[in-house]
Formats: sequence, C-alpha cells, structure tokens
Amino acid sequence: MHILPPLSFEYTALEPHIDARTMEIHYTKHHQAYVDKLNAALEKHADLQSLSVEALLGKLSSLPEEIKMAVRNHGGGHANHSLFWSILGVGTTEAQAPTLVAALTKTFGSMDVFKQKFAEAAGGQFGSGWAWLVQKIDGTLAVNSTPNQDSPLLQADKPIIGLDVWEHAYYLKYQNKRPDYIQAFWQVLDWAKVEACYAAVVQ
Repeated sequence: MHILPPLSFEYTALEPHIDARTMEIHYTKHHQAYVDKLNAALEKHADLQSLSVEALLGKLSSLPEEIKMAVRNHGGGHANHSLFWSILGVGTTEAQAPTLVAALTKTFGSMDVFKQKFAEAAGGQFGSGWAWLVQKIDGTLAVNSTPNQDSPLLQADKPIIGLDVWEHAYYLKYQNKRPDYIQAFWQVLDWAKVEACYAAVVQ
C-alpha cells in the first residue's frame, strides 16, 4: 500500500514564498487523493501492490489495460509530489550543490541560463503540469515540462528538480501570476537536498 510521505518541514516553513494554507491543502488533500486513488486502482491486483510507484510508472505499458490511466495519473501525481516535497526547504545556497552546479554550468553555460530555461518551461506549460530538470537516458541533463501529472519516469528520464505548476500549488497566494510563483521557487529550493538527489541519479 502506498502512503503519503512525511514532510521534513512545517507547513509554515516556506512562508512567505509558499503560504502555510496552500501547503496544508496541497499536501493533505491533493497529494493524499492521488495516493488513495492509486491504492484503489491496485486493489484487485495483489501482484502489483508491493511495487514502488517508480517501478509501476516504469512498466506502465505492460500493466493491465484497466488500470493504466489510473496509474499514469494518480501514480504520477504521487511520484511527482513526493519528489517535490523532498527538495523543498530554506536556508541553503547553491554552494551546497557543487557537483550539480558544475554539471548545470557545463550543460547550459551558466546557472542564470539554466534558471531562465527552467522558468520558460514552467511558464510555458499550457494548463496544468510540471517543469523538470532531468537526467536523460544518455546521461545528459535537460529541462522540459510534462502535462497534467505525467512523470518523467514514463520516458525513462530521471527527475532531479520538479516544480508543480498546477494552480492548486500557488493560486491562493499568487492567483494568475505564475511567473511570480516560479521566481519564488528558487527561494525554497533546498540545494543540499537537490545535490543528494543528483548524486543518487548519477550513481
């Protein structure tokens, strides 16, 4: 059975960039709903219940037809949000991610260019979705976006940084000003956690 992962911070910890009420609703209502619906989809498939959500998404094409869409949507929502929470925090700097920063600078030319491309992916995602920094199957780094709750894992990409650009992630504070929310994201990205995520991906 899949469960909601514990947060490593209080709902108020990311203020003023992400307000406590949005955090509480986002985590306890939206993410919980993805977990509940994923578990419901797997209820009649005992052989799949022990698999991680990452494993389920990685073998989506071979899953029973009647649960493919539920696993894609709700499994994707669970995996995406689990990563999102895991890389949020305050009080860190880019200096705490030297290996990743070096790789990003080599790939994009500078951190400013990387952040610009990431902001373009997040701002340019039509409707609901996510912006990502991923490691491609060939080992290169790339910035892209996915619609709805589609996970990079569906394309065998390994997510390192993910930003939720569904309106439920920011509307209470930012309303229609998605670009302001995207800029605020850099203030609550825990670079030490992202460095650890990158290290796990490149192993």
